[in-house]
Amino acid sequence: MVNYLRRSWAVVNLDNVAHNVREIRKKLRPGCLIMGVVKADAYGHGDKFIADELIKLGVNWFAVSNINEAMSLRDQGIFHPILILGTTPAGKARQLCEYNITQTVYSMDYARELQAEAEKQGVTVQCHIKVDSGMGRIGFDATNLEEAIQQIKETCCFPNLQCDGIFTHFSSADEYNPSSIDYTEQQFRRFKTINERLEQEGIRFSLHHCCNSGGIVNYPQYHWDMVRAGILLYGLIPDVGCKGKIDLKPVMELKAVVSMVKNVKAGSKISYGRTFTAPRDMRLATLPIGYADGYHRSLSNRGKMLVNGQYAKIVGRICMDQLLLDVTEIPEVYEGMEVTIVGHDGGKTITMEEVARLSDTVHYEIMCIIGKRVPRVYTRKGENVGVVDYVRHNL
Repeated sequence: MVNYLRRSWAVVNLDNVAHNVREIRKKLRPGCLIMGVVKADAYGHGDKFIADELIKLGVNWFAVSNINEAMSLRDQGIFHPILILGTTPAGKARQLCEYNITQTVYSMDYARELQAEAEKQGVTVQCHIKVDSGMGRIGFDATNLEEAIQQIKETCCFPNLQCDGIFTHFSSADEYNPSSIDYTEQQFRRFKTINERLEQEGIRFSLHHCCNSGGIVNYPQYHWDMVRAGILLYGLIPDVGCKGKIDLKPVMELKAVVSMVKNVKAGSKISYGRTFTAPRDMRLATLPIGYADGYHRSLSNRGKMLVNGQYAKIVGRICMDQLLLDVTEIPEVYEGMEVTIVGHDGGKTITMEEVARLSDTVHYEIMCIIGKRVPRVYTRKGENVGVVDYVRHNL
């Protein structure tokens, strides 16, 4: 593996993406579509390469957070249907139309504003209706049934909004315990009731979707026309409630190189704040990765990495651009040596979930915060097939 500019890089295994899509399909009934969630630069994996791979694998739609992400995909040659899950300023109606992007409509006020702008700009905006069935974020409020029905009907009658889909989002589908099961069932009932009532009023949609990654695994009876696959695509389960129910392979590994090896005497103070004092003579390896690259400062004096197939503990505070490992008991450590931050080495593994637990956060965040200074290296059958270097300069 190339050690890019002797710093750090992420390895994105496209074979594992293909494996994960196959495993997701095994959970679906025939004809159920897949919407691949590629927001936040495909959860830090690089949206262009991931989207291209998902298209080859037959994924039908993409979901992003905002119009910038959607337009970026279009500019990179991705022409599959794209749904923006969040808000877009109504004044961007023309861009939504020109870029053939579907917008989520989630309130009466927003629907009126978007209709007014679309009419003014002479365009028709494709939309999916969002129902808040219990997540508490955006969406027409399903707990106020009559008002929600009336507002959705009015929205669907606007001449410059083409409402082809309707969806909701489960808050606890990944937590498969009695309380969460009851709540997810309640959310689905609310969503189903709204759809039944709308059909009675002559309002029908071509696409209904409510299952996120947790719903895909735990609630096959709720898959409806389409499911939204997010973290499953990248080889991780959303929560322990999905453990053992789907065979996934992690897509990303995170690597770095040793920039310096040095010996320090017992009593030496290490890094900012002198939070680590060498208890004996030690050998330390410096790595050129830090919190500006997305490696949590909270892992200071807590985290570990794999060096030459052995665990090495982080000592001292993690800096913006560098950190230190204790390699006293690890032989043959040298400058330029590859270090595994997340992934496999010598029969041992460090997972995203482990790093997240030590960081007091979730594995979603660990993936998404890997910074733009970290190139993404794409592999297939063990061979490099592409690189995205966000800050590349000709050197």
